[in-house]
Amino acid sequence: MISNLERMQKGLLYIADDELMAIQARARKLTQQINTMDRSDFDGIDALIKELFAQSEDAHVNPPFYCDYGKNIYVGKNFFANYNCVILDVGKVIIGDNCLLAPNVSIYTAGHPVHPAARNTYYEYGIDVKIGNNVWIGGNAVICPGVTIGDNCLIGAGSVVTKDIPDWSIASGNPCKVIRNITQAELFKYFKDLEADSEVKEAMQKIWRDEDDGVSFPVSPY
Repeated sequence: MISNLERMQKGLLYIADDELMAIQARARKLTQQINTMDRSDFDGIDALIKELFAQSEDAHVNPPFYCDYGKNIYVGKNFFANYNCVILDVGKVIIGDNCLLAPNVSIYTAGHPVHPAARNTYYEYGIDVKIGNNVWIGGNAVICPGVTIGDNCLIGAGSVVTKDIPDWSIASGNPCKVIRNITQAELFKYFKDLEADSEVKEAMQKIWRDEDDGVSFPVSPY
């Protein structure tokens, strides 16, 4: 027989027993500290986030922030989550480099059986969520269990993401669907038809040359 912690880690049905509740208690204490400390203490908040998450580097979160365990959250370089982010990290939440979460983004790995008799056994489950590099998720978006979002994607505000999203996609809606691919022509665009000025264009071109030299954009079927 395996423990409920092991069952949870394997993506099996499990019950949140005393061992798991003790791990949750740790996360609740840390998030309570994060959510009640001086909001201008950026270094202090960052230090607690580093202690809370399983993996992070230069991560910043604007409180309030909520999660179940913290130790199942893995984020890459330059991660930023804006106000009121919720991550139910029963399964692993793996997020790449340079990812931005707008206010009120929710990432759910947790779920319950469909049949009410099965739900009433108190068994639940967690299925991993994976988010690639250079992803921006708009405000009030919900990422559901088992979803993978590819690299260089933009998820529109208010979206409910129930299925995988491929690289270089702009996707939006409920349920979230791919609208089109991101193209090279959008390198200098920032809002509708507004375009960056020459100073900012130079910085954008440098980033593109240094980090993405030789990368080809997908041919859009949309």
